[in-house]
Amino acid sequence: MRAESSRGRRYLEPEHPYRSEYARDRDRIIHSRAFRRLEAKTQVFTTRFSDHFRNRLTHTLEVSQIARTVAGASGLNTELAEALALVHDIGHPPFGHAGERKLDELMRPFGGHFNHNLHALRIVERFEQRYLDFPGLNLTFEVREGIVKHSRQYTAAELPDLSEYLLDLQPPLEAQLIDCVDEIAYNTADLDDAREADLLDLSALCTEVPVFGEAYSHVHAAYPSALEKLKFNEALKKVLDLLATDLIESTRHEVRLSGASNVADVRKAPKRLAAFSKETAAQNAQLKRFLSAHVYEQAVITEDRNRSVRCLEELFQYYLQTPGAMPAPHEQRSGSEPRHVAVCDYIAGMTDQFLLRQHHEHFGDSAAAW
Repeated sequence: MRAESSRGRRYLEPEHPYRSEYARDRDRIIHSRAFRRLEAKTQVFTTRFSDHFRNRLTHTLEVSQIARTVAGASGLNTELAEALALVHDIGHPPFGHAGERKLDELMRPFGGHFNHNLHALRIVERFEQRYLDFPGLNLTFEVREGIVKHSRQYTAAELPDLSEYLLDLQPPLEAQLIDCVDEIAYNTADLDDAREADLLDLSALCTEVPVFGEAYSHVHAAYPSALEKLKFNEALKKVLDLLATDLIESTRHEVRLSGASNVADVRKAPKRLAAFSKETAAQNAQLKRFLSAHVYEQAVITEDRNRSVRCLEELFQYYLQTPGAMPAPHEQRSGSEPRHVAVCDYIAGMTDQFLLRQHHEHFGDSAAAW
């Protein structure tokens, strides 16, 4: 996807003398308030166990690094891929996917829903106010489209208000690769953080995830007396390299097979062309199943998660039932749209600790100390 072929911005702007359109998008995302707040949003592990665990911001940077590598090796637009990687989680609420599920559950009785990708679009279109000439960040069409479509397709029947984003067509390859790159980043990082937290059974990992077991076996054979942590790191690096390399090669293969020679061809393809091979997809699925069974449901994670999500729910109900309880801009917004939407937007923008402090302020418990 070439920047000069972009469908442009919602509000016309003059070209920049030395930055491409997608480079400008990348820079606007990095300088946004919502991007900075990712530093204080949970990925999997909270900081009370270690300062070394990934948060939502460091995860985003890892996705960006892998996305640039994959896009560059594939002959794609690295600046567009980087912008999409940096913005892909900007709509996440506090407490990761558990917080997202709870907000969605709370919106359902009103006939609404919550999805962090669609919320990210609201952030860059409406909530970020940095410029005199337009609301939001005024990102290019392709970045806004990628926010909506990078991880799944929608239909115009599902999202009639977003029909401008060519919902019946595939997004460009730069957007398609983000979901796979996201999986590479969080699957390998979650193993690393689980080991740091002393929650990882290395023997079980090698047995249940053969792709890691084989990598670890090779490393151990070459460095039998090395520190276990360093052997683990080397094996994990090999797994990451295998996944990224397969994504590059498999995507090339799928593009050749489809006969696509330009973005228009990619858009019209019957399926996404950026994907792992079947064998590697199966290996990646084994890794995801291991994490689900052995890491994400560990008591030290679920206890924090359950307490935090309960605080989110109680705070949602409090704001919903207490006019004037939110800051003035959010209260003003509740006059022009349903209150439950304004409450959801306010909570979704909070960092983990800010939400817990608000809960402590209104309910007087010890949440802020977690």
